[in-house]
Amino acid sequence: MSDKKIKEKALPKLKKRKACTPEQIAANRHIYDDHFRMGFVRQFNREIYSLMDQNYFRPEFIGFEELPERNRPEHPVIFASNHSGMAFPWDGMIFGSGLSKMHEFDPKKQLRVLTAPMLSQTPAMHPYFMLHAWKMAGGIDASFLNFETMMHYPDGQLLIYPEGVPGIGKGFNRRYKLQRFSSSFIRMSLKYKSDIVWYSTINAEYVAPLMYSHKGVNKAINKIGVPFLPLGPLTPLLLFPAAFFLSFPSKMTFVRGSRIRPYEWTDKAFEELTEAEIEDIRQRVQDKCQEELNLALAQYGRKPYRLGELLRVIFKGFPLNTPLGWPMLFHEFEKQWHQKGKKGEEVKVYKGFGASIYLLFRNPICFLYFIPFFGWLALVAYGRWRWKNGFKDKE
Repeated sequence: MSDKKIKEKALPKLKKRKACTPEQIAANRHIYDDHFRMGFVRQFNREIYSLMDQNYFRPEFIGFEELPERNRPEHPVIFASNHSGMAFPWDGMIFGSGLSKMHEFDPKKQLRVLTAPMLSQTPAMHPYFMLHAWKMAGGIDASFLNFETMMHYPDGQLLIYPEGVPGIGKGFNRRYKLQRFSSSFIRMSLKYKSDIVWYSTINAEYVAPLMYSHKGVNKAINKIGVPFLPLGPLTPLLLFPAAFFLSFPSKMTFVRGSRIRPYEWTDKAFEELTEAEIEDIRQRVQDKCQEELNLALAQYGRKPYRLGELLRVIFKGFPLNTPLGWPMLFHEFEKQWHQKGKKGEEVKVYKGFGASIYLLFRNPICFLYFIPFFGWLALVAYGRWRWKNGFKDKE
């Protein structure tokens, strides 16, 4: 039997996916604007991200002074990166917010992120139960139709984390080891001849260090809409809801890599490629990304916290700039966004003397984040009620 036939036989039997029709794509273009508001991105950046940016995470962006242009004007470039393991996806939030700020919230340079549907469908997987937070910031549920629709998006570029939920749920022992990439972004790159731009996320693995994963435990916890349960020395703290969103102050560093052009690796049209050939290309892309991740780690991953630098800035805005103050910060911002921001008014979160006490009493639900177990019961009930009733606004 030939090597090619052996490879095809070794692949799981896949149903042939029907191509999305132009009519389906046209009818689905409402996802471009569903919930997404640049005003939300800008005001969130100013009122929340600025504190986390300057006085906690202190992220660095290497090679992003100029955002890569589209190689084909009608189709976006596909950005891709590794996810941090066993932690709330702060890495994606910090990257997206920071890049928007760097490029002055230019819609033409905004990244639209394809996210696991589990994130948008589960109240607890939103930052502090903020309703539609991921979608208001530009997130799109990752489905084949949505991905293909976004390949016709007229503004900005796309971002995907090809490891998916397994990338978030990998343990500390597998940090910086890429989990199996989804083939969807490879297919889109091949079909539309769009470049893939890899960037390495360094030090985000240390937002929740020494936390590990167990497949059986994760499978059980998936049934309540949570992708993983971190296991390690910090696990007992998860009795407190605030600990679920906990992040250590790692200095996240985002290192832009090379442009990858998988469509140049074959002479065949996309429709003529076999599953085995697509799998070969997917593996080549993953191997190249792992190589670039290893190089970036060697250069930027030696001191994940930079404690000296951290101590110089962490007390500016304390405690609102730390996980102790984030519940108050997020809930106050959300309240003002729905009262003012959607009407075109500016959101202004008070951050002066005594701000944490003031905001705590303005948002008494925040007490629940610091109550073990029963705080969880109340917050989950609150999240479900919010998902059912919302703010009665039409976005």
